[in-house]
Amino acid sequence: MNNLPNEFLERMQGMLGEEYGAFLASYDKPRRAGLRINLLKKGCEDTSDENTSAAGPAALFCADPVPWAPSGYYCDPQTRPGKHPFHEAGVYYMQEPSAMAVAALSGVKPGMRVLDLCAAPGGKSTHLSSMLMGEGVLYANEIHPARAKILSQNIERMGIGNAIVTNEEPAALAGRFPLYFDTVVVDAPCSGEGMFRKEEEAIPNWSPENVELCARRQKEILDCAAEMTAAGGTLVYSTCTFSPQENEQNAGLFLMRHPDFEIVDLPAELGTDFMERTGLSAGSAEFAKGAGIPEPIREKLCGSIRLWPHRLEGEGHFLALFRKSGTGVRRKNGAVKPLGDKETLRLWKEFCAETLTEAGRAAIGPEAGESGLILFGKELYRIPEAARLDGLRVLRPGLHLGTVKKNRFEPSHSLALFLSRDQVRCSAEISEPEETAAGDGRAASAYLRGESLWARDCREVTGNKGWCLVTNLGYSCGWGKLTAGQIKNHYPKGVRRPY
Repeated sequence: MNNLPNEFLERMQGMLGEEYGAFLASYDKPRRAGLRINLLKKGCEDTSDENTSAAGPAALFCADPVPWAPSGYYCDPQTRPGKHPFHEAGVYYMQEPSAMAVAALSGVKPGMRVLDLCAAPGGKSTHLSSMLMGEGVLYANEIHPARAKILSQNIERMGIGNAIVTNEEPAALAGRFPLYFDTVVVDAPCSGEGMFRKEEEAIPNWSPENVELCARRQKEILDCAAEMTAAGGTLVYSTCTFSPQENEQNAGLFLMRHPDFEIVDLPAELGTDFMERTGLSAGSAEFAKGAGIPEPIREKLCGSIRLWPHRLEGEGHFLALFRKSGTGVRRKNGAVKPLGDKETLRLWKEFCAETLTEAGRAAIGPEAGESGLILFGKELYRIPEAARLDGLRVLRPGLHLGTVKKNRFEPSHSLALFLSRDQVRCSAEISEPEETAAGDGRAASAYLRGESLWARDCREVTGNKGWCLVTNLGYSCGWGKLTAGQIKNHYPKGVRRPY
């Protein structure tokens, strides 16, 4: 790259010293693409053999694991995994390898209440959801409306049933959810220096003034995040930039403003062998000099993590994990009210009885009855927890179950991607008889184009009528309606392929 700003290069030379040449040389190397398996999908639970080689859907595109992300793999972009039917089925998410470290090192576990505060386009949110394994709740927020819509679409594509997607200012959420979340993730808007190799169009937008603007904005977001972190909870702060002002300095200033937080020493917890094997690096106390941060706090910043592109296979990233002191019971934010619309409830229960197995009803949960169901207009949702969402801009209040129409209930695409073959009474497997791993045969392509199918042309069909879950090598793709041997296509028109 010959178009990197001189002021950026001078600062990087001062930061890296004798490693500066290797850093510059990394820009002449091809970047590594990444793919993360969706562990929520049935059949994706075991993705590798001792994390040394890819198995299942990942074997189509890649083999080398991303060492800091157990479900992540490096992939060859020439295989075009984003064009494969498995991508539309939510079997995996295309994600930059370094970015996978944020959720992987967050400490999130099933049952937690998690907030991804700056969530679009959804890589970290979908990763966090896979770590929750359907237990607990994820709030995924994005301030920009267009990006929030993309975030919501990715939550749907990955078959996530316990996520609430909002389009709000951080301050608005902080006022509604004080001391509420076990983990808050702030992948903050930044100057993007770590992505220059991946997104060259960002280079002309760089300036010292923009770095300063980003640093100020990050402080405001972090303060809101601190308000929402429960006692004993954790706050994850990450950027995709090299700037000390946005990284170690902001982390140190945060500790000064919030003495009830301490930084978790991630390099110590991960261990020297892991750090050396993966190429991860500790943050630097030196980078925090000149910001008015006392030396004892500066020294603690060595507990953060940096990902340098000349030391590992990935782009530039920074990560700090803070833990809030104290203990206490998490606050409540609302109460579950029974769905009052008797006609909607009748249609929903009829659909469940006709279409879902006992396993399917159990997967949706006890809220498949009257409680936990809410109507947004004619759209029926299952909310993942009792939460007061009135007054907030909510794009997705939980799992979209379907649409209430005149005397009938039509299931949503979200519900199809959430369910698996054993959870429905009727399903149609559309992979070709000779296929074992490809999943991109003629029937799959026809279905994604919106064409109807014949049961006799499918590899296997269970059931003989009604709503039919279409699967490809066992992975759910969408709905069809089976009548007299024909499967009418209900794949959403907005995402159908023209080829």
